[in-house]
Amino acid sequence: MKNKNKAVWGTRFNKATSKIFEKFGASIDIDKRLFEEDIFGSIVHTQMLVKQKIISKKRGSKIVNGLKKIRGEIRKNRFSFDKKYEDIHLNIEKRLFSIIGEDAGYLHIARSRNDQVITDFKLWIKKSSKEVTKNLENLIKSFLQKSEKNIQTIMPGFTHLKNAQPISFAHYLLAYVEMFKRDRKRFVNNIDYINECPLGVGALAGTSYKIDRNFTSKKLGFKKPTNNSIDTVSDRDFALDFLSSASICAMHISRFAEELIIWNSDIFKLVKLDDKMLTGSSIMPQKKNPDPAELIRGRAGKNFGSLQAMLTTMKGLPLSYYKDMQEDKALVFESYDTLLESIIIANELIKSLKPNKERMFSLSNEGYTTATDFADYLVQNNNLSFREAYKISAKLVNYAEKNKKKLNQLNFNEVKKVKNNLDKKVMNVFNVRNSVNFKTSYGGTSTKNIKKMISKLKKEFK
Repeated sequence: MKNKNKAVWGTRFNKATSKIFEKFGASIDIDKRLFEEDIFGSIVHTQMLVKQKIISKKRGSKIVNGLKKIRGEIRKNRFSFDKKYEDIHLNIEKRLFSIIGEDAGYLHIARSRNDQVITDFKLWIKKSSKEVTKNLENLIKSFLQKSEKNIQTIMPGFTHLKNAQPISFAHYLLAYVEMFKRDRKRFVNNIDYINECPLGVGALAGTSYKIDRNFTSKKLGFKKPTNNSIDTVSDRDFALDFLSSASICAMHISRFAEELIIWNSDIFKLVKLDDKMLTGSSIMPQKKNPDPAELIRGRAGKNFGSLQAMLTTMKGLPLSYYKDMQEDKALVFESYDTLLESIIIANELIKSLKPNKERMFSLSNEGYTTATDFADYLVQNNNLSFREAYKISAKLVNYAEKNKKKLNQLNFNEVKKVKNNLDKKVMNVFNVRNSVNFKTSYGGTSTKNIKKMISKLKKEFK
């Protein structure tokens, strides 16, 4: 009876594991999250053993029924996880022994915890990547809805956080759509990269049993089995790919959050957020703080940290499996949880965002934002090189600055001081709405372009 309470590998040892090491080495608090994938993988493995006549149908049925009972217990929170059995695999195996007896020992034929855990983990990452892509699609749709309502909203585009050129607010929002599209594609591509089944490679060398890895691959939803048993148990590229994609996506969301924080400030006053997405101060009654955006910005660091930690863990490991790799799941799980929450909060933020259209329009005329339009006009209508036109436009900016006028406040005679032989039509270039609509090149900010792009994207993300 005493031996039955040992870890499965305890038969080899003369002394019990120290309690402090038992606690230090156990991963059950983390990897119990894999119970669905672990039981699914074990059921398919059992079906393969029966198909290959490695175990009998009767024994296979007992194992499968026992596993389904355990799954029900865990789902209903009636399962007792024990650190003594280290991980999700041994906890389930021990419970299976208590349900069906010694027949449980046949489940682990032609399988190691090494290939078992990688199978579980890949299945979980596939599932979680799909959840991330679904939420990114929801975020993209919210950005598109906000864009469609702001095609005619004019604002300054910034470089170096200085007013640069007039743009449509919708065009600005569509820039983030492009970022989130790339994020989504990364996670979709990762699912494709990950689509090789590890089950059946054993500890590192494969197995002498006549297993059917194509059967298990298909049943588990993978395209094919992995090619090399050593690489399979050594590989954590799939975890790194997930962490990398999560970090890049978190960085994009953080950039959006940073802009909201700046634009919502009393200095910029470009946007307002709904009260439900703001918090107050414990001492200053007037404050409405954009805490959700700040938390998104701060938590991106957790995503970056998980990626860096995983790279550091893997960088010095010889082939093939080492206990260091046990750290992978905690890093990926935390990164996933952090990212998913950030995407969901970002979605709420964009829905609650209200642009200050008057302020945006007014600020678009600040900073001589149509100076480039004037230079372009000179090139197109006066047969000048761009560098010649640039110098003339700079002179006009200097004149306006000296006289404390915006470019759209200058009269025709003042403009002619820098270039005498101008047509009065030149004055159209200082209108910021015209400036926006002059940018007709593909990908530019013109109203016509934006409408086409929104229409295209709405079809893509129905």
